[in-house]
Amino acid sequence: MSDSGRRARGEETAREVYGELPLLPAGHVYGDALVEQLFAEVWARPALDIPSRRLLVMGVLAAQGRFEPLGIQFRRCLATGELTPEQVDEVVLQLTHYVGWGMSQPIVAEAEVAKHEHRASGQDS
Repeated sequence: MSDSGRRARGEETAREVYGELPLLPAGHVYGDALVEQLFAEVWARPALDIPSRRLLVMGVLAAQGRFEPLGIQFRRCLATGELTPEQVDEVVLQLTHYVGWGMSQPIVAEAEVAKHEHRASGQDS
């Protein structure tokens, strides 16, 4: 695949994963690696779908105590319909038992904010 093809596939996958987001321009070393490797070559692989990959990322973010990016993942999975609010609660419960109760409060808080925003947007059925 050509460099421009990888870039296009990476940009398309990044938008599918995160929605509209600012990407660094082509030619930026970090931006190129992010778009052309992470999104074009990893997230776009067919063996795991995006919702499965997102759940893996959620686990890593929770384990690292990176709660703001975890909230971004919660909001996006609700917006895309990958998870329902009830399933987000199940993710929180599952993560809490593995990352520890001491880290659970920020996870719960991020999930509650994401669910509140989802309900307020009128997307909740």
